[in-house]
Amino acid sequence: MWKTSLRIAVKALKVNKLRTGLALLGMTIGVAAVLTMFALGTGAQQSVSSDVKAAGTTLITVRAGNFTRGGEESKIATGLNSATTLSRADAEAIRGVKGVAYASSVNRMRGWVEYGSQKNYGEVYGTEADYPKIFDWTFDKGRFFKQGDVEDSANVAVIGSAVRDALFGDTNPIGEMITIHGQQMKVKGVFSTSDEDQSKMVLVPYTSLQKMLGINYLQVIMVSSEQAGDASQLALAITPLLRGRHHLDAVAKPIGEATGLGGLQSPGSGGGATPDDFTVKTQASEALTKGLNTSVAAFVLANMPQMDQVNLQEMSGTLSRAGQTMTALLAAIATISLIVGGIGIMNIMLVSVTERTREIGIRRAVGARSYDVLMQFLVEAITLGVVGGALGIIVGFLAALTITATLQWQASISFGAVALAFGVAAATGVCFGFYPARRASKLNPIEALRFE
Repeated sequence: MWKTSLRIAVKALKVNKLRTGLALLGMTIGVAAVLTMFALGTGAQQSVSSDVKAAGTTLITVRAGNFTRGGEESKIATGLNSATTLSRADAEAIRGVKGVAYASSVNRMRGWVEYGSQKNYGEVYGTEADYPKIFDWTFDKGRFFKQGDVEDSANVAVIGSAVRDALFGDTNPIGEMITIHGQQMKVKGVFSTSDEDQSKMVLVPYTSLQKMLGINYLQVIMVSSEQAGDASQLALAITPLLRGRHHLDAVAKPIGEATGLGGLQSPGSGGGATPDDFTVKTQASEALTKGLNTSVAAFVLANMPQMDQVNLQEMSGTLSRAGQTMTALLAAIATISLIVGGIGIMNIMLVSVTERTREIGIRRAVGARSYDVLMQFLVEAITLGVVGGALGIIVGFLAALTITATLQWQASISFGAVALAFGVAAATGVCFGFYPARRASKLNPIEALRFE
């Protein structure tokens, strides 16, 4: 019966193509508006998340060595200089700490990057494949190197947009060879970031940079927490982990006495504790303690976990309110758009019932039940909703892509959004088509046959 009803519905809709087209247009515009706004709203939320990451609220930096100064008055150890004990195994161990999103081994150097006659002096970072995820970078061209390139010490490189402009201008750099420290490296991608300093970086596999520099240890481990408010707590967890791995003779004292935050270390009191051979800093602690006397810095760092918690609560509240506003806006637009499309479907179905009253009477006279007539017109309404929804999804995709390309506004469409839009379109067909279908099914057969 469904198959027969669908065939009849398609034939009936083809009889008056203009009217059918106008009804489909209303549903198409409604679904396209919903999908486009959903894409823009999701993109806006992702953009906010990216900005939060770029601001450094989730970043933790583990550096080899201990570089504190002016700590004698606070009985804090100083002058330990750099160390060579930081290893990839340490990075793997940190990656396993609960709350850590990403961790990447890092080596770095400053030097010339050359392409033909063009030269650019800047920072060269050796990293792992997860490094762009820590800062949530996007790629203008190409891609980041893979973990296999790191394992193979491949001669590949990824450059920032500023380096691309300095070396290549308007030329596509993908596949070109650049020279770093006398070594030819193939460009795999160009990344974009809101941080001007990061855009001047060149990144290669850290194993490749270690070969260039003739070293086998790490200088830095860059860590990203899953939540901004967890950064200080993770830094506190990383400190005893690394002390244990480096076989130091005591666990670091509580924050303010011995802590991985801000590079303030203590040799212990009475127990002969060995100072850390590394420093662990959150981005916030590094910014707050820059230029401060060590005793003042220690006091500031003692309150970092509470400060992070307050920041997280404020950030969560702001994002929650922004999300609620966006949800309300989307709901209002969706409601208005779908009501307009649904009214179009109801209108064409009511007109169709009126025009086909005599046909309904003939069907009832030859044995069709009231339910059969109801299903015939209901399937016709659902067909309008589904076809209009499918067209709306296509138009919504095109609109989102157009906005992204022309306005540089990030838009993201998920499978769930497409499924929801399609389901809502079908539901609209049912809701707005039921009344005309029921009206058709309730017609008196004799009166319907007399209708002119």
